[in-house]
Amino acid sequence: MSAAERQAGCRCGQLRLACAGDPIRVSVCHCLDCQRRSGSAFAAQARFPAEQVTVQGESQAYAHSGESGNVTRFHFCPACGSGVFYRHDHAPDTIAVALGAFDDPHAFAPAFSMYENRKHPWVEIVGDFIEHD
Repeated sequence: MSAAERQAGCRCGQLRLACAGDPIRVSVCHCLDCQRRSGSAFAAQARFPAEQVTVQGESQAYAHSGESGNVTRFHFCPACGSGVFYRHDHAPDTIAVALGAFDDPHAFAPAFSMYENRKHPWVEIVGDFIEHD
């Protein structure tokens, strides 16, 4: 494993990802769909060019049509149920990996905080260079 490759996976280890290089975007999203999907107040993810991500193991996908009408396919481990990554049908050249799936939970910090109009009032996303939307 090179220094620029980061490993991610599900809870049981059956579904693994190797992400080479740097992500093109690291963000948190406060939309209601992400809150429901993550089971938390927001979801956090790192988006990579698809050619930089290698998937090993089996995943199942749940296709969801968001408010925009765009379809996103959320991939999870069929053995343990962990949500690991997702792909937008309208952006097939990228893969977004849940920050909590990375072996190093501190590998990335968000640069974007999206749908803040749906952010819980007790949540504060801080940092010097975070774009708030």
